[in-house]
This record gives sequence, structure tokens and C-alpha cells, in this order.
Amino acid sequence: MKISTKHLFQCLLAIACILASVQRSSAQMDNDGIMIPKNYLCPGVMYGNSQWTNYWEGTYKRSNGNIGSLTSNMYSLMVTYGVTNNLIATVSLPYITTHSTAGTLHNQRGFQDVALNLKWKGLKFASGGSSFALFASVTASTPSSNYQADYLPLALGSHSTDFSGRAVFDYTFHKFFFTGSGAYMTRSNITIDRNSYYTNQLIYSNQVELPNMSDYNFRTGFRSKYFIAEGVADISTSLGGFDIRKNDMPFPSNRMNMTSLGANFRYRLKSFYNLEFTAGDDYVVAGRNVGQSNMIHGGLSYIFNLKGKESQVNYYKN
Repeated sequence: MKISTKHLFQCLLAIACILASVQRSSAQMDNDGIMIPKNYLCPGVMYGNSQWTNYWEGTYKRSNGNIGSLTSNMYSLMVTYGVTNNLIATVSLPYITTHSTAGTLHNQRGFQDVALNLKWKGLKFASGGSSFALFASVTASTPSSNYQADYLPLALGSHSTDFSGRAVFDYTFHKFFFTGSGAYMTRSNITIDRNSYYTNQLIYSNQVELPNMSDYNFRTGFRSKYFIAEGVADISTSLGGFDIRKNDMPFPSNRMNMTSLGANFRYRLKSFYNLEFTAGDDYVVAGRNVGQSNMIHGGLSYIFNLKGKESQVNYYKN
């Protein structure tokens, strides 16, 4: 495939603007009802900021003077490609920084897990002003660096190799929509830098079995050719694990449950349609062994046809 000089310049310019603005773009996600057409490429940079002071120790919500407030920043590169009109592939790689305002724990920074997602639209039915579509999504991720997982809550991630499958349904009525999805994630064992640890019993091993996860996501709102406004609810549940012991540090195989509510916005310029702006906020309203975090995000992405054909395709249609 040939990329024209014009499109290459536009792509590099857009990425330069993205890096300068340090925003977060959601682009095409595994849990939404949006696709891009065949031969289209969508690079982007994402940014997210998460902060919390209170957390749940089991089901008891508390603060901790040895942590103070914890802040995490995520800077992620991502590229989505339209393999066919019904199949897209997305590759992403986040860079994470963590910081606590109190205690002696060292801040962490580095690349986290590289991920590949495939999303397939298997069925679509349209009648009058309404339409219904079904999607299947699979994601695989694996650590891209040798970061330390046994260093919660400042660890960059779980350092496991994960596989997840998700089913998505998307219903639209004129410009209003509702999308729901459910996913199941398997997580590999991890190796930690000690030969024994305590969960509900003493275990003499450096291997830790992480619980698998389920996730349910629901979003509804307004979707037009140039603009999306949506409310989002997400429920993530560990299928196993144990609670943080009183006044102890968290551990990678803890049960970590989280319910969050939020809002997202996406906007495309009529005069520069290929460029998408994204912004949003999510707040954890209930949890178990997690921080009660507020997560803000925003960003930019740029989409273009690799064959150089200019057209304002409605990417927001299911």
C-alpha cells in the first residue's frame, strides 16, 4: 500500500500536535460499537491521570499516612487499522508513572504492557431509524519491560500475560445509542522477587497465581457524525483472590473489584474531519482492595485512508 506524501505529512503533523498536547484518545475501543473502514489507519496518543487518597482495605474504606495521595499518569501510543470493513486491529503501548506524597516508597516509571486487540462486527440489522449490531473482541497483552509487580500500590501493572474475550451489542435509534458488553480475562502466573509470601496461608514459592477477571461495560448517549456524548458505567470483578490484611501492603493476587461511573466526549472538526478530540472523567463509586480514584483522560487521534482517497466517512456509525 502506498501512502501519499500529503497524508504522511498530515499524519506526522497530527502526531506532533498530539505529543505536544499530552491528551488521551479513546479512538476505537474494545467495548464500544464503533469501527473504521477497510484500509484506514488511525494513530493516536492517549493520556490518563488517576488520583486517590482513600482506598478499600477489603470492604473497609480508609486512608494511609504511609501513602498519602497516590497519582498515576499514563501516556500511551496506539494505532488502529481497518483490516476489512468488519474487522479492525489495534496495537497499544502505555508508559506509566506513579507517585505517592508520603512514606518511603519509591516512585515508579516505565513501559507497561503491549496489547493487541481484534474487534469483529459479526452481525448488523437496520430498520427505519434504528439499527442493532453484535461484535466480538479479543485482546492479548504481555509485559514490555521488567517492571516489579510486587510493589503495590506503586507498581506499573501486574506483569502477567493476559487474554480476554468480549461480546458487545450496540443499539442505535436515530442519534441515540446504548452499548453493553461483557468480558472474561485470564491472567498468567507471575514471578516475584522473594521465595515465600502469605495469602490466607504461608506459601513457599516465588510463583503467584493471579485471579481471572470479569468486566461489564455499559454506555449510552448521543452519537452523530461529528460528536459523541455518553455516560459510562464499568464493573470489574476479580474471580478469586483475598483481601488486604489490616495495615498491610496490597499484593498482586488480592481480590480487586471496582465499579466506576463517568462521561466521555468525542468531537471531529468539520474543516479538519480526520482529527478527533476526546475527553472524559471516571470516578470509582465502589470497590474492594482498590483506591477510590478519579480518572481524567483526553486526547487526539488522526484517521486517514492509506490509499489516499478523501471522504468524510461517518466513523461513529456501528
